[in-house]
Amino acid sequence: MTEPRYAASEAAGASDTAAAASDVRADPSDEGLDAHLVVERGTFRLDVALRAAPGEVVALLGPNGAGKTTALRALAGLTPLTGGRLRLDGTARERTPPESRPVGVVFQDYLLFPHLTALDNVAFGPRCQGASKAEARARAAEWLGRLGLAEHAGAKPRRLSGGQAQRVALARALATRPRLLLLDEPLAALDARTRLEVRAQLRRHLAEFEAVAVLVTHDPLDAMVLADRLVVVEDGRVVQEGAPADIARRPRTDYIAQLVGLNLYRGEADGHAVRLDAGPAITTTEALRGPVFVAFPPSSVTLYRDRPTGVSARNLWACEVAGLETHGDQIRADLAGELPLAADLTTAAAAELDLHPGAAVWAAVKATQTHAYPV
Repeated sequence: MTEPRYAASEAAGASDTAAAASDVRADPSDEGLDAHLVVERGTFRLDVALRAAPGEVVALLGPNGAGKTTALRALAGLTPLTGGRLRLDGTARERTPPESRPVGVVFQDYLLFPHLTALDNVAFGPRCQGASKAEARARAAEWLGRLGLAEHAGAKPRRLSGGQAQRVALARALATRPRLLLLDEPLAALDARTRLEVRAQLRRHLAEFEAVAVLVTHDPLDAMVLADRLVVVEDGRVVQEGAPADIARRPRTDYIAQLVGLNLYRGEADGHAVRLDAGPAITTTEALRGPVFVAFPPSSVTLYRDRPTGVSARNLWACEVAGLETHGDQIRADLAGELPLAADLTTAAAAELDLHPGAAVWAAVKATQTHAYPV
């Protein structure tokens, strides 16, 4: 779908000639992204390493202020690096101006030119690269067709739906044939129904993209569906990375555990018993030794108003309901007490237990529902 090497994205373009002298060509076979992004801004320091092969989609996840957007802007050249490196397909790009980088960007608010049609918005990037008007419009028409927008080529942004505008922005980025595609919260501006449809379309288009794609999002579902690999950033540094399924199964920070919907604790294992750093012991399925994490889903927690008798669960704690909130089609109870945790139950079960903030409950989890793994 893409060709080996092209100039920059939809931002205004000059030729790459001026920047070529400052670029250092490495091994021609060294394809993909190899970056170590160091950015210092006041008291904040970003120090993130990113590597990705052509065809790979990497999602940057993290809480607000973690440095995700700073990392994206550094990749695009909009925020200068304090240190580190940035190589695309073996070429150093640290000093290449943004308009001369082989990078396409899909911004959160799309930033389409309101006075241009969808066709001319998409043709803008190729025109900046030096393509003739006819060639640029032909390439734009091709991309609009690929994204199912051929009939909207003559429409201006105000006449497009949110999903259509998102696809025009994607077409505009892809029409420049980038070697690095950056997507900044690409689905955030969409309503829930449109988001579901556009997410599926975006997944298909990213699967066809032959260069590197980096996605910034705070939505775990977007990341799990769209990315091949997750890189979780907190306080400007990488705290965990790996395949979505691995991170969902073995979170290593409270933020990640909340993101994937697990209760997470840290403690010292001695066989099947884990003495938590702050709290009681938990009996686990795995027999381990030394520092470990213990995780279990809120759905595995059973609640009782009175201390149960004859219950097989080996993990039983006295708790108090600290809060209740709707979570999908269930009720999530936040519990304080011997072991702070979250429990999911049906609306009917919550009503039957007469749950309310301040209510005393007993929480039970079977050992077979827990998962322990080394720190």
